[in-house]
Amino acid sequence: MVSTFTPVAGGPLATAAWHELGRLARDRGRLSVAAAFATDPARADAFAVEAEGLLLDFSRQRLDRDVLGALLRLADERGLRSAIEAMFRGEIVNVTEGRQVLHVALRGARTPLDDAAANPWGADIARAVLDERGRMLAFAAAVRCGDVRGSAGRPFTDVVNIGIGGSDLGPCMAVEALRAYADGPRVHFVSNVDGCDLADALADADPATTLFLVCSKTFTTQETLANARSARAWLAEALGEAAVREHFAAVSVNAAAMDAFGVHPDYRFVLWDWVGGRYSLWSSIGLSIAIAIGVPRFGELLAGGAALDRHFRKASWEANLPVLMALLGIWNVNFLRLPTLAVLPYHARLRRFPAFLQQLEMESNGKRVGLTGEAVEYETAPVVWGEPGSNAQHSFFQLLHQGTPRAALDFLVGAESSCGRPEQQQLAIANCLAQAEAFMRGQHGVPAQRIHEGDRPATVLAFRRLDPWTLGHLVALYEHKVFAQSVIWGINAFDQYGVELGKKLCDGVLPLVRGERPPAEAPPSLRRALAFLRRDAPGN
Repeated sequence: MVSTFTPVAGGPLATAAWHELGRLARDRGRLSVAAAFATDPARADAFAVEAEGLLLDFSRQRLDRDVLGALLRLADERGLRSAIEAMFRGEIVNVTEGRQVLHVALRGARTPLDDAAANPWGADIARAVLDERGRMLAFAAAVRCGDVRGSAGRPFTDVVNIGIGGSDLGPCMAVEALRAYADGPRVHFVSNVDGCDLADALADADPATTLFLVCSKTFTTQETLANARSARAWLAEALGEAAVREHFAAVSVNAAAMDAFGVHPDYRFVLWDWVGGRYSLWSSIGLSIAIAIGVPRFGELLAGGAALDRHFRKASWEANLPVLMALLGIWNVNFLRLPTLAVLPYHARLRRFPAFLQQLEMESNGKRVGLTGEAVEYETAPVVWGEPGSNAQHSFFQLLHQGTPRAALDFLVGAESSCGRPEQQQLAIANCLAQAEAFMRGQHGVPAQRIHEGDRPATVLAFRRLDPWTLGHLVALYEHKVFAQSVIWGINAFDQYGVELGKKLCDGVLPLVRGERPPAEAPPSLRRALAFLRRDAPGN
């Protein structure tokens, strides 16, 4: 029987470290980071950690050694180490849903199966992961080399991933980030229910050489099924009903629904209930990634994530990249009262990374109730947003530098170009570092309109190159940061009840939109908008 993890009693407000951090926040006032650099020659080294091929430079954050020490004690007082071990051992840490949380096994499972050090989640989980991974990767390889073909006997040139949320954001982000390694069929992503994503994906596609991947654990997700049915109709109209089974694969556990839809029986892959959608790109949900970049490189992506897992489990707090990022976030959100986190990758191919992190962070930790069922008395999770850095400099950086709203900043930058243009990469690096300095130092002694207050807290996260290994590192880094914060805040990072209410209400609104129920049955709050939208709809 799987045991249930027991968190440390009480919330963070009951810890001595939390109260100490409150006192430090009041006493330090507006700490001048530029002045701290001037008085502490060792600051650049004291507030930076290099590990796993990454550099985390948080020397521009508004903290000192006393604050950092209290944050590290907070991790201990909240039982973070035991929570990490509980997750890796497969204990039930998703307590509200009674589930294990084992996305770490998706990238970490390996032989021999009975080696407890290699597979702390157990041999059964490792066997299931390795078997399903083998099936998925064999299929990806067969699509790439042309052994799996469409109904007309032609190799697939286009693959359309149909999903939403974690079944779209992770794979879409990864395929875009690893475009330099994409040498398979063209991969498209369809998520939005309005049909435009699908229309764009199919605009230049040939039905005879198009493969669809329907990613829905239950095969009941409204948006995904709407797009999948439209895609099916498009294909059947061109090639006939008999062709459907040769052109549709799926990641789901609903065999009956896949039978009814016509998914090929050999083109089906499973996703377990201990994998949340936003943590699933490592699973069969990553089929589109493996088709795009190939099996060996998908293996490097997994290996990069697994290496960061080992670091998270074993490194001391002082050298632990995800834990340090989690603690910095708590300092900024709870004590410096900074409600947002801007993620600024100075790499065009990480353009979808902020969107991926929006789901990862805000769906995980956007909670108002703790594990005890009582409302929390402190903020959890910042609003996450962002854009590639050099574009952002010419749009919203003005507000970040001189506006009244404040944000914490994560800068991401690589040392090497991903497209063979080192001189332009040097310019990107220079812009990234210059902006980080500008946010810290500010500008003073000039006319009022030119003053920059400075002391905007910024972290620079640097890597060598954006390859599959590094992307695995980056994704796992932020995954573990989110988990560490949830433990300290005393919330569950793995349920998502907040997304369900709107979906349930949609079932009642849709008949009103379609005219299947009279407008008088609509709630008063909807009648004006429904009347306007229906008046101009085709057929009315």
